[in-house]
Amino acid sequence: MQAVTLDAYGGSVSVKQYPVPKPGPGHVLVRMAASPINPSDLAFLRGTYRHRKPLPAIPGIEGSGTVVAVGSGFYPRVLLGRRVACSSLPGAGGGTWAEYMATSTRLCVPLRKHITLEQGAMMLVNPLTALAFLEIARRGKHSAVVNTAAASALGRMMVRLGLQHRIPIVSVVRRKDHVDLIHALGGTHALDSSQPDFLVQLRTLTHRLNATLLLDAVTGSLTNQLLEAAPAGSTVVVYGSLSGEACRIDPRALINGDKRVAGFYLADWLARKNPLQILQITRQVQRLLGTGLQTVVQRRLPLATAQQAIDLYQDASSAGKVLLVMDPHAVRVDT
Repeated sequence: MQAVTLDAYGGSVSVKQYPVPKPGPGHVLVRMAASPINPSDLAFLRGTYRHRKPLPAIPGIEGSGTVVAVGSGFYPRVLLGRRVACSSLPGAGGGTWAEYMATSTRLCVPLRKHITLEQGAMMLVNPLTALAFLEIARRGKHSAVVNTAAASALGRMMVRLGLQHRIPIVSVVRRKDHVDLIHALGGTHALDSSQPDFLVQLRTLTHRLNATLLLDAVTGSLTNQLLEAAPAGSTVVVYGSLSGEACRIDPRALINGDKRVAGFYLADWLARKNPLQILQITRQVQRLLGTGLQTVVQRRLPLATAQQAIDLYQDASSAGKVLLVMDPHAVRVDT
């Protein structure tokens, strides 16, 4: 099989030949159809992701495909022949940027008939994270939420979910055209962080809406800006580091107003759920995909052009996802 290969963290990728893996007990072999490039994938390529793999490694965290072979166990046999959304094994094994991937049945979700393999490839990371943030907002009784990097696929989902559940979302973006994008989605509150009065606008809006949950995907100086602008008792949840910088925090921003900073990692959130809860969550995601929560795709490129696809996504991530396509019969490739 062909698979994308990373030989050195921080380096470029290439496409090489590998033996098709064999699924072990409780595992399945998925003939991959497509896989997106996510910010978490870029972090893995840089070597800054939570899980590192021995090199050379096959990258790719999520994707979709068809189960074509299984290891021992009842549930693997149930999945044989089924279309699934799937994730790679953390810290070991191959990734989704390959023609075939062996993974655990725990990391596979059968797709309903109305979900295409294209949308199924992007069904796990962003939609589940968006639902997790919605749950955190509800359980914490937060009246409103601030979300950063809001022109991203996840940011757009947060806007739509906020409208559906009547939770005001303050979308923080970096450009005027991104403000227009949020408004076009129906979002009421969008702030451009490049404007000189951004901090004043943010403080005014967070206090007016009592936005006490602030989601930080950027870090660097923005973390402290969020803390300074937040009402008393607020929590800043760090879930990414798009700036590549450490969080800069003035202790006074924490002390004044009993504010706090927490972290979020999707796998940890899912690990606290029982199998029935996970089944309910993944069913909810598939229902939402049928009601306007689909992810925008800017390009669909063949596996052989993986480095080009990575460069394209890095240059224009807000334009939509870039998909690596392994099976052009299941997911079309753009010409």
